[in-house]
This record gives sequence, C-alpha cells and structure tokens, in this order.
Amino acid sequence: MVAPELLDKREARIRRMFGQIAPWYDFLNHALSLNIDKRWRTRATRLVPPTPDHGPILDLCTGTGDLALAYHRAAQGIVPIVGADFCHEMLVRAAEKSAGTGIRFVEADAQALPFPDDTFQIVTVAFGLRNVTDTDRGLAEMVRVAKPGGRIAILEFSKPRSRFFGSLFRFYFRRVLPRVGQLLSRSQENAYKYLPESALRFPDYEALTANMRSHGLGDVHYVPFTFGIATLYMGVKQSG
Repeated sequence: MVAPELLDKREARIRRMFGQIAPWYDFLNHALSLNIDKRWRTRATRLVPPTPDHGPILDLCTGTGDLALAYHRAAQGIVPIVGADFCHEMLVRAAEKSAGTGIRFVEADAQALPFPDDTFQIVTVAFGLRNVTDTDRGLAEMVRVAKPGGRIAILEFSKPRSRFFGSLFRFYFRRVLPRVGQLLSRSQENAYKYLPESALRFPDYEALTANMRSHGLGDVHYVPFTFGIATLYMGVKQSG
C-alpha cells in the first residue's frame, strides 16, 4: 500500500523535491540506469530529428539539460534549443553543463509556458510529463507552442509487457532503486521512492497515445526502448 502523500504532485512539493536532489541527479540517473538513459535520449533525437531552418526546439521539464544537449549535438549546433523547467536548482546545473553551447534555459511552469503559439518545430519532454501536476495541461501547452506540422516527443518510463522483464523491472524499481537513491540523495521528500512509483502508475502505451490524440495530435505512435523499460511517444500537430 502506497501512502497518498508519496504521490503528491502539487507544484511546491515537486519543485522542492527536485531542488533537493539536484546535486545527485545526474550521477544517480546514469548510475541507476547503467548509462542506458543516455542511449535513450540519443535514439529519441534520431527518431524525431531536428531540421535546420524550421525553427527552435523546446525541451520541457529539461532538468539538468541532458535531452537539450542531445538535441544540440544532433543539430550540430545550428538549431536554437530552449530548455524549460520550474526548478531553479536543476537549471543552474543545466547552464553549467551547457556553457558555450548557446542553449537557452528558461525557468517556467510546464502548465503555463511563456512562449507564443506555434513557435517550435519540436517540443520534447523526457521523464518529466508524469511529474507535471496536471498532465493534460502540460500536454496541451506542448501542443499549443508547437508549430503546425511540428512534432511532439515524449520519452517516459513504461512497464515491460514481457512477464520476465516486467517482474525484473518492478523488483528493481520498487526494491533496489529507492534504497540506493534515498541512501545517496537523502531526499527529505522521498524522491527516489516517489520517482519509481510515479513511473509505475503513469499511463503508458495505448493509454498515453489516446490522450495525445485527444489533444489533437495526428500520426501518434510509439517505439519501446530496451524491452519496454522506456518508450518514446510521437505525434504531429495538425494544421488549422
């Protein structure tokens, strides 16, 4: 039985939680995923590639900027990249990591983005949509700021459908990751108990693609990564 307060997604709690774990965030992400998360981000940039002269790219819930940096590399530095997050401590680290790249970071809430309609050729979010207090508002904002014909890309944890990998995944997520993450980060908000539990409860596969279609996206489909541990969801903003 999971305590309700563990899955509290109110803005103040989520901002505070990520601020507390910011110093450990990159190390634990890469260590606990055995660096596979880096390959997931690179693959996302190949499946939803940047196009020169088609406008900027927005990485929402950018955290310490890993996906923004992956897109900067994929675009060879010629496409403007913007990373947005509402956690100041995360953005400080993102700016440090990306110094000299020209990536612009903006402190902003995913539910009320400070960008005009129809601005970005690609709007991405990696392992962040489930942390938005109102997921539908966050998704609606992603669609709003994308250009007509622009692409939405959501990289998120999913539950492997294989019985063997599904059992292994749940054991790791519920037994190993929380203990190691909490031991090292000492998060007062139980971040490394919240993060895996929120991933296991977040709608995936057909449920998430149906929600994307309900927000007016077309050509919605998904590609599982690493036996379905993570999945990339893609859609296109319709014209008119």
